[in-house]
Amino acid sequence: MGAYVFKLPDIGEGIAESEIATWRVEVGDRISEDQPLVDMLTDKAAVEIPSPVTGKVIELHGAAGDKIAVGGRLVTIQLDSATIEVDETKPAATQSSANEVASRASAGEPASSRWVPDAIADSTPVPAAPSVRKLARERGIDLREVKASGPAGRVLRDDLDRHAAAAPAPVAVAVEDLREPVVSAQPAVQGDDGIEQIKLIGLRRKIAEAMQRAKQRIPHFAYVEEVDVTELEAMRARLNALYPDRPRLTLLPLLIQALGRAIADFPMINATYDDEAGVVSRYRALHAGIATQTPAGLVVPVMKDAQRLTLWQRASELRRLAEAARAGKATRAELSGSTLTVTSLGALGGIVTTPVINAPEVAIIGVNKIAQKPVVIDGQVVVRSIMNLSSSFDHRIVDGFDAASFIQRVKALLEAPTLMFIEGA
Repeated sequence: MGAYVFKLPDIGEGIAESEIATWRVEVGDRISEDQPLVDMLTDKAAVEIPSPVTGKVIELHGAAGDKIAVGGRLVTIQLDSATIEVDETKPAATQSSANEVASRASAGEPASSRWVPDAIADSTPVPAAPSVRKLARERGIDLREVKASGPAGRVLRDDLDRHAAAAPAPVAVAVEDLREPVVSAQPAVQGDDGIEQIKLIGLRRKIAEAMQRAKQRIPHFAYVEEVDVTELEAMRARLNALYPDRPRLTLLPLLIQALGRAIADFPMINATYDDEAGVVSRYRALHAGIATQTPAGLVVPVMKDAQRLTLWQRASELRRLAEAARAGKATRAELSGSTLTVTSLGALGGIVTTPVINAPEVAIIGVNKIAQKPVVIDGQVVVRSIMNLSSSFDHRIVDGFDAASFIQRVKALLEAPTLMFIEGA
């Protein structure tokens, strides 16, 4: 029997390395082809890497938290078969190298010292060239499910393309879909001083790195405004009572309505900034990032084209995205592409917060809790529902005057909520 050194495949455009999030196997485990080996963490998602072969795990080349370059060794597997399948399109030198590997394998050379070609078949492979087999693994396609058009039932590259177009099989799962705690579950207690040292890995480390980059590279400034949401809350209650069969409205669908109206006059707020290229991208569509707390940490699912949705569509989408994120089922597409993020701590919202901008965006809108407060109106003291908006802006792109004017526009819409639904108001 031979050994196969499985190397980290290309898991996304522009990704040169990836962090080991969670091993799904241990040394000594018997595994089958397509069985999950490891979750590799990218900026947005954990990519499930399946085994290309059947055999026994004899070495893991890294631990959770380690970073592996694309093409770097990931795991060594003792094969159930020493058969080596070589692509007919490869030069003769590759053919002879494959034969040498087979010879050395049978002679018992240690697996760690052997070079093994990328394409090695299991004992009962589907007829396909190694390049096609490799492409199928990268796309997460089971060759047994592909309709073959080649001679003797051989799967061709065109067969893969047709199969992927008809029923694409994504390999990325949400970053929350980690089978072990994102922060290491193996704290080291040093001596008798009671100090635990916990290595940050996975999502927790990604959050830490993102926050550090944002604070280092973005000159934040905060702007806090008090908003009277008495009429807004009354309207929300009436709508929920009138339409009990529709998704229940919270504050956020209404806030997003106001933001969608306001950015039409302040396009520089609904923007992203590539500070390396020095380019600002302004967006007509509001792709609202919704900061969501999950068991694994804070993630930001995205409500695409939020300005086009009705209030109830937003309410439904908010619930769907939050549930998907917390259950670890949000897709990579649902976790990327935001142009303006909203963050809210709900009932724990405090009086004032200073949220960190979700780079490369240039602003973030923070919602604080609603409280009943005495307010003087026309010389009379009355009790009103008051909420603070605590927002942060990138001072490289947004001036203080523009930030204040934008928030004042949002405030005016929230305080007279019917205006949010009147064109030209």
